[in-house]
Amino acid sequence: MNASPSHQPHPAEWTETQSLLPSAERDLPAGRHQFHKEQMMAQIHEDLRTATATRIAPVKRPNPFLRRTVLLPAGAFALAGAVVGGLALTGGGADDGKTALATGPALTTRVGVADTKGAPELLDRISLAAADTSVPTPHKGQYVYITSKVADTYVKTVDDKSEVVSDALHSRQVWNSLDGKDGWLIEAGQTGDHGITLASEVPYSGAYDALAELPTDPEALLRQIYRESDAHRDAEVPRDQAAFVAIGDLLTESYPPAEVGAALYKAAAGIPGVVAVDDAVDATGRRGIAIARENPADGERTEWIFDKKSLRFLGERTVVVKAVAGSQFKVGTVTHTSAITERAVVDANKQVPGQAS
Repeated sequence: MNASPSHQPHPAEWTETQSLLPSAERDLPAGRHQFHKEQMMAQIHEDLRTATATRIAPVKRPNPFLRRTVLLPAGAFALAGAVVGGLALTGGGADDGKTALATGPALTTRVGVADTKGAPELLDRISLAAADTSVPTPHKGQYVYITSKVADTYVKTVDDKSEVVSDALHSRQVWNSLDGKDGWLIEAGQTGDHGITLASEVPYSGAYDALAELPTDPEALLRQIYRESDAHRDAEVPRDQAAFVAIGDLLTESYPPAEVGAALYKAAAGIPGVVAVDDAVDATGRRGIAIARENPADGERTEWIFDKKSLRFLGERTVVVKAVAGSQFKVGTVTHTSAITERAVVDANKQVPGQAS
């Protein structure tokens, strides 16, 4: 990884991707991203509250890269990362009153300095560290378990009065079968104490079986990421940003084999606009460095946060780094933050590490 991405052909120019028809990149109309975010957040809260078997429009094929921020316009995302194409939320019995929209003050942070030249070298180091990490190999019938701390910020409107609000930092536990068709979600304040079933006719993004089949050659992997994100992203999401977000989603609520994780980091270096950030803080307050990319459509920068010494992946956040006309989000607002606190492979759905099956 000696060459800077700025000196490499854009992935769209590679032979394998010349047949793709990328959607035009363009800025959102003033206030559009807040509207989408508010509408999506309200809908997700309502879906979780009622716990009906609401089914989102199914995807046409199993897709390891299909995630909320690739499908939605810039700035619009769902609290429940499990709400993707073809997935049903059932059972669990979320209690009334536990899913009220947030009313807390907006989360803010210091905006770290971006280094456009340092990203390739940093990603190379991160990739080497990931390849050297011991990752368990799950067996048929087991589940990937991930627990994290998360919070989101969005625009809330009541009686025609809008304000920027944030969730309280809360815990999130997810179990997913290796094929991604079965699982369980418990998210404080969103699903009730018992959680909800995650069931899908197609694998969700980041299912272990799908990850294990990805190419480990970084260039081939990036071509596949562009193909898949081009096929499913919303036209208002710039294609390079969609590819970056797709990789980030595969790194957060999943447990990729070490060689795949290493390849994902190397692949990210081929995306134009990727930068290194000198200082970033995850949802639990752990300080680190970050690999990031700004979405020019909404002025928000998605940051992958790593421990400064071990280069271990800590979490992800999205920060407003540029004022956008019509937006109620000020520079420094944290629109999403997460911190992974544990990843493990367990023998059964809803089993926690250390618990007998």
